[in-house]
Amino acid sequence: MDAPILTYPHPTAPEPGVPVEVAPGLLWLRFPLPMALNHVNLWLIDDPDLTGAPGWTLVDAGIGNAASREIWETLLPGPLKDRPIRRVLITHMHPDHIGLAGWLCERFRAPLTMTLSEYAVARATWSDDRPEVAAAHAAFYRASGLPPEAAETVEARGNVYRRGVSPIPVAARRIRDGDTLAIGGRPWRVMVGEGHSSEMACLYDAERGILISADQVLPKISPNVSVWPSEPEADPLADFLRSLSVLRHLPAETLVLPSHGLPFFGLVERIDWLAAHHAERLDLTREVCRRPATVADLMAAMFHRALDRQQMMFAVGEATAHLNRLVAAGELERETGADGVWRYQRV
Repeated sequence: MDAPILTYPHPTAPEPGVPVEVAPGLLWLRFPLPMALNHVNLWLIDDPDLTGAPGWTLVDAGIGNAASREIWETLLPGPLKDRPIRRVLITHMHPDHIGLAGWLCERFRAPLTMTLSEYAVARATWSDDRPEVAAAHAAFYRASGLPPEAAETVEARGNVYRRGVSPIPVAARRIRDGDTLAIGGRPWRVMVGEGHSSEMACLYDAERGILISADQVLPKISPNVSVWPSEPEADPLADFLRSLSVLRHLPAETLVLPSHGLPFFGLVERIDWLAAHHAERLDLTREVCRRPATVADLMAAMFHRALDRQQMMFAVGEATAHLNRLVAAGELERETGADGVWRYQRV
C-alpha cells in the first residue's frame, strides 16, 4: 500500500529545544526520547494574561528524564525568558507527553489541564506499585503466548511508568470533547481522540485551520493502537477508527501538528491511509486465524523485524487489538487452552 503524498511546510526538524515558529504565536519544540521513536514534539502557544502580561500555554511536556530537564533549563532563561508558562495542557498520559508536567507545574505554579480519564489513569498508574499488578501484567503476556522468560521480565521490572514521569499534580483542570479553550485570544476546540489512549485531547483552531493532533494522526508511522493488561478485552481499534472518521470531516487544507514527525498538510489522505492499513491488518488477522492462533502467532505475522522489549509489548498490544476487534464483530472466538494461552479461531 503506497503512502499518501503529504506536504511538509517545515521540511527540516528543529534541533532539540530550539523553538521554531509554525504560525504567529505558535512555537514548535522537539525533545529527544530514549527509545526507537527518538523524539516528541511540544507546542507553545502565546497566551498573555488578562492584563496583557506575556506568557505561554504549553501543550505536552516531554519525558521525565535528565536530558529533557536540561533542555528546559536552557530554554527557560533563554528563548522563553520573561514569558512564564501559565498553563500546562497534556494531551494524554503517556510518559513522553506527561513526563515533566508535574515538574513544570510546580516550577511555574501553573495549572495542569487534561481530560479526566487521562488524568485519572496517569495518577493511578504512577501510584500503583502493588506486586499483584506486575503479576497480572505477566499473566497477560503469558496468555498471549510469549515465552515464560519474557513474561517474567515484565513482572520483574515493576512500575516503569514513574521512572519517566515526575510526580503528577494532585489536582487538574478538566477538559472535555467539544470544549472551547481561549488561548492567546483564539478559540481552540478540544477534539478527543480514542484508541491510542483513552481520552486524548487534540486541539483545533478553526480560524487558522490548525490541528494539534497529538498521537491520533502521525505523518510517517501508524499510531500504536493496543490492548493493555489493565483492560484485556478492550476494543481500542473500533475507538481509533471512529475518532479518525470524526477528524476526517475537518477541511482538507488543515495544517496538522503531530506529536511525532513533521508538521504536514494532507490530513484526509493520511486518515484514509491509516484506515486502509488497519483494514489490511484485519484481513491478515482473519487469514492467520483460519486455524487456532495465539497473539504471538499473529504478532509474528505482523512484524517481521527484531523487537526490543518495549517494542514487543507494543506489538502484543497491537496484535491483540486486531483480534479483539474481530471477536467483538463476531468473526472470531477466543478459547483458553489447558496451558493458559489464548487461542483465536474464525467462527
